[in-house]
Amino acid sequence: MRRPRPLRSGPGGAAGCAGSRRPRGREQGSRSGSRAAPAEPPPGAAGVPGPAEPRPVPRGALRRCRFSPAAGGETGRGALEAAGPRDIVPAMPAAGAQQRGGSCPWPGLPVLRWLPVLRWLPRYSRAWLQLDLIAGLTVGLTVVPQALAYAEVAGLPLQYGLYSSFMGCFVYFFLGTAKDVTLGPTAIMSLLVSSYAFHEPVYAILLAFLSGCIQLAMGLLHLGFLLDFISCPVIKGFTSAASITITFNQVKNILGLQGIPRQFFLQVYETLRRIGETSMSGLTAVPCCRAGDAVLGLACLAALAGLRAMKSHLPRASHTDPLAARVSYLIVWTSATARNALVVLFAGLVAYSFQAMGSQPLTLTGSIPQGLPAFRLPCFSMTTPNGTVPFGSMVEDMGVGLAVVPLMGLLETVAIAKAFASQNDYRIDPNQELLAMGFANILGSFVSSYPITGSFGRTAVNAQSGVCTPAGGLITGALVLLSLAYLTSLFYYIPKAALAAVIISAVVPMFDAKIFRMLWRVKRLDLVPLCVTFLLCFWEVQYGIVAGVLVSGILLLYSIARPHVKVSEGDVLLVQPRSSLHFPAIEYLRDTVCSRALAASPPRSVILDCCHISSIDYTVVVGLAELLQDLRKHGISLAFCSLQDPVLKVLLSADLEGFQHFPSREEAEQCGGAELGGGGAAPFTSTSESSLLPAGLIQ
Repeated sequence: MRRPRPLRSGPGGAAGCAGSRRPRGREQGSRSGSRAAPAEPPPGAAGVPGPAEPRPVPRGALRRCRFSPAAGGETGRGALEAAGPRDIVPAMPAAGAQQRGGSCPWPGLPVLRWLPVLRWLPRYSRAWLQLDLIAGLTVGLTVVPQALAYAEVAGLPLQYGLYSSFMGCFVYFFLGTAKDVTLGPTAIMSLLVSSYAFHEPVYAILLAFLSGCIQLAMGLLHLGFLLDFISCPVIKGFTSAASITITFNQVKNILGLQGIPRQFFLQVYETLRRIGETSMSGLTAVPCCRAGDAVLGLACLAALAGLRAMKSHLPRASHTDPLAARVSYLIVWTSATARNALVVLFAGLVAYSFQAMGSQPLTLTGSIPQGLPAFRLPCFSMTTPNGTVPFGSMVEDMGVGLAVVPLMGLLETVAIAKAFASQNDYRIDPNQELLAMGFANILGSFVSSYPITGSFGRTAVNAQSGVCTPAGGLITGALVLLSLAYLTSLFYYIPKAALAAVIISAVVPMFDAKIFRMLWRVKRLDLVPLCVTFLLCFWEVQYGIVAGVLVSGILLLYSIARPHVKVSEGDVLLVQPRSSLHFPAIEYLRDTVCSRALAASPPRSVILDCCHISSIDYTVVVGLAELLQDLRKHGISLAFCSLQDPVLKVLLSADLEGFQHFPSREEAEQCGGAELGGGGAAPFTSTSESSLLPAGLIQ
């Protein structure tokens, strides 16, 4: 049997990117720039011939690359599959490997924690550059038309969408820990900006600056856990409502309707009324409707839907297929992935043709200022015809938006990063993601950006395009800068109907109809925060989110205040709380124990099984002391069993009168009624002296 050819390792001894996993603890120790001994992967690994495949995989086969920039991260696989000949890609170094291999010029310094780029940049390879270049260009072709469209959603001039699309790419290159994530304007964030910036660029830029400061502070203080209090039903309710709101907001541009109000309920009423009038009297009979916009908008929607369906049903090309088949696959895949750019380009050519013929039935984007935005501090006041609005008044006007915008931005980015890290088998650092988001928004405000966050759609395109490192964002950011510098004159001919089609195509999949049926089957009580958030978001976005979080919090507090308590009757009364005890629950526990113990005939002793209780507070200790006194007045004894060490130490420190405890429930039951009152059982003590609490300390 022919022995498989060993893969060459990258600088520092990282194994080749061929789908095999390097065992932990076998880090290569060569110096930067030197070549380590070849690592031989096991037969049968991806890209490595096994016994049944004696020949090496030819060039052009599908490859996988590894990325692990997070602190303490593990080497993982990136989800990339791109056609075309390429070399075997070396694995990216795991966090901490640079300290052993010496490939990083600053081993062991804290700067490695704050700048994840230093963990993988010293080992960057030409093969990675090829894949990052392809992915960056593909995402760039997607972000340019989306940025123009999302600025329309935010109620800002279209150039602000492009201003918001490049700084996040550059910042994330240095500070990001997920290779797939791309930062920029999104539909959700644009909708929030529309609500809190009042369609004023000065407000939007200041909101980006303040949101970045809040996000940066949260990252430095490790407050990312606050995002965990926004439950999944609240998120689903918000995104589903946002999908409907944004879609209806763009119907007017698709159909060329004029004079539609922005308030959602009035918008729905007026849109449906205009559509009804149009269907009854014809497109050309209604002066506020443009037939050209309607035809082009619907055609763009159909084209985007068709290209999306084509991509989802496109069979993967194999390296054994003929060259013509592989080239065809690459062309179709590229066209479907860059469908937004293709549709906008086609619509722009149609509009330009009409303009050249002297007639224009379409509503065009219009002039967009050419050139890069100035790098300057955001304005902390705004001049209006009625005077100057000071900084304090602007902050007061934004109100709850200063909490909603940064939290939703962080939530969206961290959720996307975790999802793709799990899918592609690498790890992220959530607190580092908070820092990256904060710096991206702060620096973005210096170039007139409104708040940005991670984009799920563009992140998916990035991963599917074969990105290996965050360096792909540099290509995307550079493409946006080139568009601002040289292509803004061409954006004049982009029809608004085409941009509206791009937005609708992006937000319709955000509506999750299955979540209602799922919650009905799993836990119907979770439908309450879902429906509250969903319905109130149509009134005002901030009211929906805040109300949903409050309802979720009330349900959470209720479960803490009223824990499930199992009571079993036998020779003794066995009471078993099913969760930890906190101060809201102690009165409920006292009432339950007293009512059942006093109602039992004949009276019997009570055993409190604490196996599920991992922590208690001072109020609980006081309540247990009062419970002991109440039962003792009626001649009933109370014993504790299965106490965990932290709980036992707190109770011993409190020195409760009549306190008895047993190591297990069986021992407590064996002692029985009268014996429980004797207190002859030896208390259960911990064998770990280092975990003992000081006397009198209650945690």
